[in-house]
Amino acid sequence: MSADHPPGLDLDRLRALLDRERPGLVDGPLTGRLIEGGRSNLTYALADGTSRWVVRRPPLGHVLATAHDMKREHRVISALYPTSVPVPRPVLLCEDEEVLGAPFYVMEFVEGTPYRTARQLAPLGEQRTRDAVLSLVDTLVELHAVDPGDVGLADFGRPEGFLDRQLRRWGKQLDASRNRDLPGIDELHATLGRRLPVSPAPAVVHGDYRLDNVLIGPDDRIRAILDWEMSTLGDPLTDLGLLVMYSRPLGLPGSPVSTTAEAPGHPSPEELIERYAARSGRDVSAVSWYTAFAWFKLAVILEGIHYRYTLGQTVGRGFDRIGELVPVFIHHGLTTLQEG
Repeated sequence: MSADHPPGLDLDRLRALLDRERPGLVDGPLTGRLIEGGRSNLTYALADGTSRWVVRRPPLGHVLATAHDMKREHRVISALYPTSVPVPRPVLLCEDEEVLGAPFYVMEFVEGTPYRTARQLAPLGEQRTRDAVLSLVDTLVELHAVDPGDVGLADFGRPEGFLDRQLRRWGKQLDASRNRDLPGIDELHATLGRRLPVSPAPAVVHGDYRLDNVLIGPDDRIRAILDWEMSTLGDPLTDLGLLVMYSRPLGLPGSPVSTTAEAPGHPSPEELIERYAARSGRDVSAVSWYTAFAWFKLAVILEGIHYRYTLGQTVGRGFDRIGELVPVFIHHGLTTLQEG
């Protein structure tokens, strides 16, 4: 297919649907292109020469609909759009697989930049980098302040036993990818289980909250939070733990997995934790557990990628080095628990 007709996006059928369901929305010929960088669901930029939108759909040839639930993503951004939490304006949800071959939704295009590496942040300078990362914390506080019942999300998840289920889930993921000895990973998993904290009141949890899943505007403030596919109701401190994990330097130059922590001006993890605690009013004394859990979860994810690579199921630049990172993440997880 051409660049304007990428795989998985039938522009003629999509245009017919939009004209029928949102008459007058599109004014001119539609073009579309795949937005690179997504790890799971596919994201396309759509334009008619005047306005722009974004289409989200599951991967081509997907099997498990529950793993790529478009209705769920659309529901959470629709619920949050009237609040102070910055999300794109939802336009349309389509569950009819005849249109694009899978359920999908359309939302407005938001102008902004997703910063994925310290190198990309560096041109902003120290103060702007600092402002952008602190804005990330402030926006997380706003998300966790939303009362799920007030926005129609009271049944969006099962908060009871959330952390225990998460640990068991990622333990099963680890078992499914076991093909080599990983010293320390079972100790990390077991220690997390023994030290399970008592969760605070549940909140809407993003599930993958970090700098490259938000769009930063020219004013260094967050214009939109993206990629809600892992969102649920649960323990809000899991979002904080992941954010803290991504704010610690990996110390691995040229690594295929990077954080923005090495960027000049990037606030320290301790400052991010203090700011979240001060603005949210939550007890963050157990944050080391949540950060160690984030290290464990990422170690399991990376080991799964490495396992698929060894089977020849994953190709591309950097995948041959993913396996080297897993012991580093295990080490950071164990160290974080010891320090806590």
